[in-house]
Amino acid sequence: MSNEQKEYGELEKIKEQTRQVLEELLEVANLEAGDIVVVGCSSSEVQNEKIGSHSSAEIGRAIFEQLHKVLKEKGLYLAAQCCEHLNRALVIEKEAACKYGYERVNVVPQLKAGGSFGTAAYAGLEHPVMVEEVRARAGIDIGDTLIGMHLVPVAVPVRTKIKMIGKAHVVCARTRAKFIGGERAKYDHNNM
Repeated sequence: MSNEQKEYGELEKIKEQTRQVLEELLEVANLEAGDIVVVGCSSSEVQNEKIGSHSSAEIGRAIFEQLHKVLKEKGLYLAAQCCEHLNRALVIEKEAACKYGYERVNVVPQLKAGGSFGTAAYAGLEHPVMVEEVRARAGIDIGDTLIGMHLVPVAVPVRTKIKMIGKAHVVCARTRAKFIGGERAKYDHNNM
């Protein structure tokens, strides 16, 4: 088997793992059309390298394409978190930024300043804009990129069968409405 065939096989496996993780998350996240799913991704970690050290445009694009295709079909917005060099700013469709009133910022992600996933999202979304923060209803963290700052409180861990994408650790979360009140309060358990 040639190196090219091996790399193609690895990319196909990464795509399949990404799709499976997303589908498992969506099964339990109870999302509605127009909700945001935040994703952080280190292509370096996917390759079993130190975060930020070996960005791969191919891996970033492969993961973005899988996520974007499924989310778009379901009427959900993807917020692609960039790396710490852009203060974890996010690439999102202009329509979503306007809908939620997110303030736009001016930066264009690059492979070494924003990361491969953010760069792929900026190139792949129809009308990409950059924002500093979102309040997503669910999220996927590929390679310990710390997406929690962009989730609506209260985040609830989602355990998926797939624990790794490539060699990167995967953590998923959904959110739920806050329980408020005291001992006399009753809760709508369908809204969890």
